Amino acid sequence: MIYPEFFEEKIRFDKVRNLIKEQCLSSMGKERVGEMRFVTLHDVINRWVNQTNEFKQICVSESTFPTSYYIDVRGPLGRIKVEGLYLEERELYDLRRSLSAVKDIVRFFKNKEESNQYPFLREIASKVMVYPYIFDRIDGILNKFGKIKDNASPELAQIRNDKFKKQAGVSRKMASILANARKAGLVDADTNVAIRDGRAVIPVPAGNKRKLNGIIHDESATGKTSFIEPTEIVEVNNEIRELEYAEKREMIRILVNFSDSIRPYLDDLIFSYEFLGIMDFIRAKAKFALQINACLPKMVNHPEVNWEDSVHPLLYLQHKAEEKEVVPLTIKLDTEQRIVLISGPNAGGKSVCLQTVGLLQYMFQCGLLVPMDARSTMGVYNQIFIDIGDQQSIENDLSTYSSHLLNMKHFLRYGTPETLILVDEFGTGTEPALGGAIAEAVLKRFNEMKLNGVITTHYTNLKHYASGINGIENGAMQFDTHQIKPLFKLLIGQPGSSFAFEIARKIGLPEDLLDGAKSQIGEDHINFDKHLREIARDKRYWEQKRDNIRRKDKQLEELSAKYLSELERSKKERNLIIEKARKEAEELVGTANKRIERTIREIKESQAEKEKTKKARVGLNEFKERLEQTDDKQKARIDKEIERIKNRQQRKKNKDEAGPDEVLDEQVEQKVQAPKKLKKKAKPEDDGIIREGDKVKLEGQSLPGEVMSIKGNNASVAFGHMVTSVKVSRLEKISNKQLKQTMRSMNQQSFGSGIAEKVRTKKLSFKPDLDVRGHRGEEAIAIVMNHIDDAIMCEVSEVKILHGKGNGILRTMIREMLNTMPHVKSCKDAHIQEGGSGITIVDLDL
Repeated sequence: MIYPEFFEEKIRFDKVRNLIKEQCLSSMGKERVGEMRFVTLHDVINRWVNQTNEFKQICVSESTFPTSYYIDVRGPLGRIKVEGLYLEERELYDLRRSLSAVKDIVRFFKNKEESNQYPFLREIASKVMVYPYIFDRIDGILNKFGKIKDNASPELAQIRNDKFKKQAGVSRKMASILANARKAGLVDADTNVAIRDGRAVIPVPAGNKRKLNGIIHDESATGKTSFIEPTEIVEVNNEIRELEYAEKREMIRILVNFSDSIRPYLDDLIFSYEFLGIMDFIRAKAKFALQINACLPKMVNHPEVNWEDSVHPLLYLQHKAEEKEVVPLTIKLDTEQRIVLISGPNAGGKSVCLQTVGLLQYMFQCGLLVPMDARSTMGVYNQIFIDIGDQQSIENDLSTYSSHLLNMKHFLRYGTPETLILVDEFGTGTEPALGGAIAEAVLKRFNEMKLNGVITTHYTNLKHYASGINGIENGAMQFDTHQIKPLFKLLIGQPGSSFAFEIARKIGLPEDLLDGAKSQIGEDHINFDKHLREIARDKRYWEQKRDNIRRKDKQLEELSAKYLSELERSKKERNLIIEKARKEAEELVGTANKRIERTIREIKESQAEKEKTKKARVGLNEFKERLEQTDDKQKARIDKEIERIKNRQQRKKNKDEAGPDEVLDEQVEQKVQAPKKLKKKAKPEDDGIIREGDKVKLEGQSLPGEVMSIKGNNASVAFGHMVTSVKVSRLEKISNKQLKQTMRSMNQQSFGSGIAEKVRTKKLSFKPDLDVRGHRGEEAIAIVMNHIDDAIMCEVSEVKILHGKGNGILRTMIREMLNTMPHVKSCKDAHIQEGGSGITIVDLDL
């Protein structure tokens, strides 16, 4: 499945394996890391990566997961399978602590059943058997310090009691003998009882050793001091030694009985330690995933590479330590684009792209999470073949080129459509023309076999072949021709230039030498390389233009949405005002009607003319009609303005959804039809008279407006959302071109503040961790409040505040302030291994 045998060293997976081992808590987990291998079964890979992803969630959100006493006791348990052998006191203590860790882990996942969390990990834990009997037996034998209790058995209690009494008697007797020896001058005044071979002795100068009756057990290195056990206590010490032997025999008997009692459960106990090793192994993979910012992408059960923003994990860690950014890799391999042929300058990142593809695919099929965007798709390959670096061998009489050809032979013999091949510097190692021809033939066969892979090369004939064949796509490593430096960014769809002359010129080779080289290589090759550079330069230019247009379009959308919301709000407010005015008018009209009715009644009573009465009623009705018409016109004008803005946004959206060819066709059509429109819609000459609908501006003001109506010397002009009445003589008529220039200038001023750009910059530079140690309470609170506001603006859901422990005053003040902030969901201490109560973790409700 993997070729060659030193594949892991070539893609540097051995370094990844060592980094994962560093995260292990026990030798059991390290063994699992060492046994980690490449697999091709979709279900197995899916289970492994989901287990790792669930443990990653535990590492991030759970602080109660047990991580202590991951002790390997499989060796002692395997030893006591032989009847008569037993666990030592220390081994029994390790068994108790490690089984407690197993029990705590099983209980942890048992508590997650109701919430249905971590299903893949709960499946492993459900198979583990925990026997309370074993815990009770061990607790009855050992104390909390791991020593056998005095009451582990009645016999042991009696032995230790007798031993204690005799030792107390020996101590009293030795004190008496030592005091008499001091009085007799046999020993120095500051002499104390010593221990030799487990027996109490008195240090006596060599000249007096015959004056004190007893047994000499030892002498000092100089021979000036003898260690004598007095005759009076020899027998008692012998009895104590016999009790010690009896104590040891009883302890062994207790341990043998316990070992015999757990022998039927040994298989389950050993499986518990297998489970403990698996948990340690999965935890180490999850910790490494957090270290390299890895995730679980989408997974499919067929060969496919569709990665977005993937990075080389080792390069990521190296750049992270140096506070440098890694240029991400976006690449795609599928049934239509099976092979990507990457070309470009030396040291431009081609080999890094190749190794990134091989390492990440291998990591994923070993059950590891990979550093890329979660929207990416990972497929499954049955084989991965790699040809990177020099594999020449003196022993096997292989040159560099011969070793490459042997690898190609293996690829051609064993490759299948489910094989991923990775070839660096394809065809090198021999005469370029011949090597290029053989490489082209091999590449053609790879394509016919429908192999998947990434190949790097400098050969122009391979670039030409890839550009005219289905299944193979050219890719180029971008290069900054102005600064003569690589950009380490892969661009799919075009071949890359080696930029050999530019790099040589930057190094400082003589210009006449380079001119001679150009004349030798031929004008066609130079022009081909030149065109590649021009294409790369133009593409980068238009990409920058497109990004600028997108950014400005986004700003315009935000501004349009803001104006539309303000217009709708103004419409609502105006409707409220009109409604209020209507009610007042109705009250006024009602009062007038009553007065008119009263007047008519009086006229009737006084026998006056009826024509005057009718005339008054007609005038009143005309007044009501004019009021209603004015209201309808105002509402219709606002509705028309809202509809105009919506139509403009819809046209812009349709333009964004159109492809580049459609946009180009539209632009060409507009340019062709523009003169016709000008001819058809020729405007009359401007006579300077202000009319309704004209664009005007007020004297001394830059804000343009539109004339709504003119009555005599006064005009109603709409400036933005405000309609006001001004003298016609104070207005200055402006053209549509002047109006556009004025609005463009105002938009640039409004954009000058760069609010959106500042927010984007803030998001890129914002760090969620805050250190307020050394600040006073008021200063720290102000800093924390500003930091929380920035976090909400940057959409960061979790913030860590380092305030230290001390007396807890600063911590209390910060917690009280945080509890008053509306967007703060909760506050808690960090995990004990990450700082405990010295760090407050703030969860924000976004």
